[in-house]
Amino acid sequence: MNRAITAGDYMIPQITISNITLDDIPYVVEINRICLPENYPYSYFQYVITTWPDICFVSRVDDKVVGYVLTRVESGLSSFSFRWVKKGHVISIAVLPEYRNQGIGTKLMLAVFDAIRKYSVNEIILEVRVSNPAQHLYKRLGFRVVKTLRHYYSDGEDAYLMAKRMNY
Repeated sequence: MNRAITAGDYMIPQITISNITLDDIPYVVEINRICLPENYPYSYFQYVITTWPDICFVSRVDDKVVGYVLTRVESGLSSFSFRWVKKGHVISIAVLPEYRNQGIGTKLMLAVFDAIRKYSVNEIILEVRVSNPAQHLYKRLGFRVVKTLRHYYSDGEDAYLMAKRMNY
């Protein structure tokens, strides 16, 4: 069992990253609704998790689900050249507001980078609102803006298409 470690007067939470299971879907749906203006239906989470269970993760703090990342593998035109490639696509990532800035988003993304190697993807892509400060995290992880997607979101906000080359 994971327990918090006492350090003086402070409790240091135990953060764990694991593959999402179907039992986690209600928590993931709730986090999605709390954190993101655009939400997927329950059935979409179920589809992604059952199709790519090895590259979708949840983060837990003291056994409470506090974040997730959904990823899939697809083929398409490279973000870096004019050739057809295999891509990892980070569909959605979110961490509950009270657990942000603790490295959880970074740990979720690193878990994806490690797990997706078996698919031999050439790059990983994601879309992020131009107003979302998470884009700074993605840049620190090696992503770069490759395109602005005008009016991408239903409220009319633009998105950045960000991509990272995968070098194995």
